[in-house]
Amino acid sequence: MPSIAPGVREMRIHTAVEHRVLYVAKFAEAIYVLHAFQKKRQRTSQQDLDLARERYQELEAWRKSSGPSTR
Repeated sequence: MPSIAPGVREMRIHTAVEHRVLYVAKFAEAIYVLHAFQKKRQRTSQQDLDLARERYQELEAWRKSSGPSTR
Protein backbone atom coordinates (compact mmCIF):
# COMPACT_ATOMS: atom_id res chain seq x y z
CA MET A 1 0.00 0.00 0.00
CA PRO A 2 2.08 2.90 -1.23
CA SER A 3 -0.40 5.30 0.36
CA ILE A 4 1.11 4.27 3.72
CA ALA A 5 4.78 3.85 2.76
CA PRO A 6 6.96 2.13 0.16
CA GLY A 7 7.01 -1.64 0.61
CA VAL A 8 3.87 -1.88 2.76
CA ARG A 9 1.65 -4.76 1.66
CA GLU A 10 -1.89 -5.81 2.48
CA MET A 11 -2.98 -9.35 3.24
CA ARG A 12 -6.69 -10.00 2.77
CA ILE A 13 -8.37 -12.73 4.79
CA HIS A 14 -11.80 -13.76 3.53
CA THR A 15 -13.99 -15.55 6.07
CA ALA A 16 -17.48 -14.77 7.36
CA VAL A 17 -16.04 -11.32 8.04
CA GLU A 18 -13.23 -9.55 6.21
CA HIS A 19 -9.85 -8.98 7.86
CA ARG A 20 -6.80 -7.08 6.71
CA VAL A 21 -3.19 -7.26 7.83
CA LEU A 22 -0.85 -4.44 6.81
CA TYR A 23 2.80 -5.44 6.91
CA VAL A 24 6.21 -4.60 5.54
CA ALA A 25 8.57 -7.33 4.35
CA LYS A 26 11.29 -5.33 2.63
CA PHE A 27 13.78 -5.60 5.49
CA ALA A 28 16.10 -8.63 5.58
CA GLU A 29 15.82 -9.25 9.32
CA ALA A 30 12.04 -9.58 9.74
CA ILE A 31 8.50 -9.08 8.53
CA TYR A 32 6.87 -6.33 10.56
CA VAL A 33 3.10 -6.32 11.06
CA LEU A 34 1.95 -2.71 11.24
CA HIS A 35 -1.76 -3.23 11.81
CA ALA A 36 -4.38 -6.01 11.70
CA PHE A 37 -8.08 -5.26 11.79
CA GLN A 38 -11.57 -6.38 10.86
CA LYS A 39 -12.80 -4.53 7.82
CA LYS A 40 -16.38 -3.40 8.22
CA ARG A 41 -16.81 -1.17 5.18
CA GLN A 42 -15.86 -1.26 1.50
CA ARG A 43 -13.23 1.42 2.01
CA THR A 44 -10.45 1.14 4.60
CA SER A 45 -10.99 3.76 7.29
CA GLN A 46 -8.65 6.73 7.48
CA GLN A 47 -8.03 5.87 11.14
CA ASP A 48 -6.66 2.43 10.17
CA LEU A 49 -4.47 3.92 7.45
CA ASP A 50 -3.16 6.64 9.77
CA LEU A 51 -2.33 4.09 12.48
CA ALA A 52 -0.36 1.92 10.03
CA ARG A 53 1.46 4.99 8.70
CA GLU A 54 2.35 6.10 12.24
CA ARG A 55 3.65 2.64 13.13
CA TYR A 56 5.74 2.54 9.95
CA GLN A 57 7.32 5.88 10.88
CA GLU A 58 8.05 4.55 14.38
CA LEU A 59 9.63 1.43 12.86
CA GLU A 60 11.84 3.55 10.59
CA ALA A 61 12.93 5.72 13.55
CA TRP A 62 13.70 2.63 15.66
CA ARG A 63 15.73 1.03 12.84
CA LYS A 64 17.78 4.21 12.43
CA SER A 65 18.43 4.76 16.14
CA SER A 66 18.96 1.34 17.74
CA GLY A 67 18.29 -0.95 14.81
CA PRO A 68 17.25 -4.58 14.86
CA SER A 69 19.13 -7.07 16.95
CA THR A 70 21.61 -9.15 14.96
CA ARG A 71 21.87 -12.15 17.32
